[in-house]
Amino acid sequence: MDILGSRTLLHPADFDRTNAFYGDTLGLAVAREFGSGDHRGVVFFAGGGFLEVVGTGPPPGRPGVELWLQVRSMTECVSELVHRGVTLARPPVLEPWGLIEAWVDDPDGVRIHLVEVPADHPLRRDVRAVDPGRG
Repeated sequence: MDILGSRTLLHPADFDRTNAFYGDTLGLAVAREFGSGDHRGVVFFAGGGFLEVVGTGPPPGRPGVELWLQVRSMTECVSELVHRGVTLARPPVLEPWGLIEAWVDDPDGVRIHLVEVPADHPLRRDVRAVDPGRG
């Protein structure tokens, strides 16, 4: 698997408390924020990766930690994993937010989100206008 980036996702019992711990107590810088209410999330810079605090508690029957692995090609990644005998928890889907995601679970039930960022997605393209006066 060709991994381009990673993120650890935490599903805290108390979002505000956990968000304050990582942001205020540990002093991690915010990379981005998204959503609202029970679907609010904050992504923090965490060295060579990211830490995402999202939602309100772990999914039923699952650990409160998940992994997010950005892959270069979903087709190649899924083919390689299936060839190795890995069962997909969910096949690749184009999500409403524009990312292609498939899921696998590790032996302890930790969900791993395999993510391809399409070439035209804002995460891959800087859509801000270039200011010719700067430089």
